[in-house]
Amino acid sequence: LMTILAVSMFPQIAVLSGLFEMVRFIGIYNTPWALILSYTIFTLPFTVWVLTTFMRDLPIEIEEAAIIDGATPWQIITKVFMPLMWPALVTTGLLAFIGAWNEFLFALTFTSSTETRTVPVAIGMLSGASQYETPWGIIMAASVLVTVPIVILVLVFQRKIVAGLTAGGVKG
Repeated sequence: LMTILAVSMFPQIAVLSGLFEMVRFIGIYNTPWALILSYTIFTLPFTVWVLTTFMRDLPIEIEEAAIIDGATPWQIITKVFMPLMWPALVTTGLLAFIGAWNEFLFALTFTSSTETRTVPVAIGMLSGASQYETPWGIIMAASVLVTVPIVILVLVFQRKIVAGLTAGGVKG
């Protein structure tokens, strides 16, 4: 766990050049796979940390009772632990999605065409009629439109998010 968490100690800019060389060597530059790889590398420590903390707070007696009842390992995971972990999974997944949705540095570095460019980079590339003009109205309109899906997701999963964020916070 500490090894995985150690990855999050490094800022994105510190690993950018090495990751860029790896992306170029693999041949996934200017593809969505470059972003998937980089986002996974930087969200994995957070998700592992949150889910490990949540899993440690689950009573071992629940698993033991399922084993005594004759449940297979697959049934224990799907029928016992998944319903209990659902709030933590939703919360962690949504926070990881928001992080990837708003990420700018890797998207700017690993994409060069307009087809593969992400929305934050596209908004950052907006320019006015001259180099001295900044189209604030267009930038703000685009920013609001980009925020709408996140707001909708948070509203839909609001109860699960609150349950997931407060789970494991109280020792009993």
